[in-house]
Amino acid sequence: MTSLSRRNQNRIDIWPGFVDALASLLMVIIFLLMIFVIAQFFLGEALTGSNKALNKLRVQTNELSELLSLERTNNLKLNENIKSLSDRLSESIIDQGKKQILLQELTIRSETLVEKVKSLDADLSQRDNKISSQNEKITKQIQTIQLLKIETQKLVVLRRSLEEKIKKSLTLLSSKNKTIKNEKELSLKARAEIAYLNNQITVLRNQIIKIAQMLDDSELKAKKQQVRITSLGKRLNSALANKVQELSYYRSEFFGKLREILGNQSGVQIVGDRFVFQSEVLFTTGSDKLGKSGKAQISQLANTLQNIIKKIPPQIKWILRVDGHTDNIPIKSRRFPSNWELSTARAISVVKFLTSKGIKPNNLAATGFGEFQPIDPRTDKIANQKNRRIELKLTQR
Repeated sequence: MTSLSRRNQNRIDIWPGFVDALASLLMVIIFLLMIFVIAQFFLGEALTGSNKALNKLRVQTNELSELLSLERTNNLKLNENIKSLSDRLSESIIDQGKKQILLQELTIRSETLVEKVKSLDADLSQRDNKISSQNEKITKQIQTIQLLKIETQKLVVLRRSLEEKIKKSLTLLSSKNKTIKNEKELSLKARAEIAYLNNQITVLRNQIIKIAQMLDDSELKAKKQQVRITSLGKRLNSALANKVQELSYYRSEFFGKLREILGNQSGVQIVGDRFVFQSEVLFTTGSDKLGKSGKAQISQLANTLQNIIKKIPPQIKWILRVDGHTDNIPIKSRRFPSNWELSTARAISVVKFLTSKGIKPNNLAATGFGEFQPIDPRTDKIANQKNRRIELKLTQR
């Protein structure tokens, strides 16, 4: 027994600890379940709130979709209006370009007419100077005639006084017999003086007649010269018209052949009596050196011009004017301080290339206009591209 009691005392009782562990485990599990339930409650509330927010968002998206559809219809209408306005603007721009081209052609024609009028005025001024010199001679002759008339009047007065003296002497001869001899001598002297005066009067009359004939001749010459001047003016006008017609014929032939060769290429236009190359076809940006394509096109132009030169008569004084134009974008470099220098340098490079191809320099002229004679007055890219150009015109010197 004592051994059994000792054995029971030596055993360890684990049930209370096991019960405590199970209780604590149950408490932990219950605590976790409570937390899980609370979390599910809050998640349910959150989900219900999110559903409400989603419904609101769906309503708002429907409203926004309706607004977008309305704005799309408005945008389509606006695009149609913009297209119609752009078409109208393009048509108005084309009309403005045509009007500006016509204005430039009219200004060029007026300049040529002014030059012709100046040349005619110079000729008329020379003729007027000649006529004025002749009129001065005539006035001097008239002055001499007036002086001669004054002298003749003086001689007539002397003659009358001598005649009165002769009458007095004759009366004295009848009254005084003693002094007859003396009076006779005096009368002979007086008659001799009268005869001398009569001779002088006849000489003066002959001179007056000659001077009058000279005046008549000078007046006839002046009238003939005026007639000649008018006839010369008519001849000059007719000759100028004939030369202009001949030059216009060769110009039309020249531009017709150029139209056949270069008319279909981009960047090349024929505007009235001018052949227009866009600068991008001939040069690079900001440069005055001809590129490969530019040299090819200018060489074709030179060949055509050489074929036309053979047909132009030598009496027609023609010239091929090369005008350089730029856009309104300013340039400032050592070589080109402004667009004046750039446009002039480009025109000169074209002229030099034409001379290298056999065109005589006395039939070429290079001018630079900078940005001051635009085709399109706008300031956008399209207008700048149009305004950057080289114009060629076959005209009279």
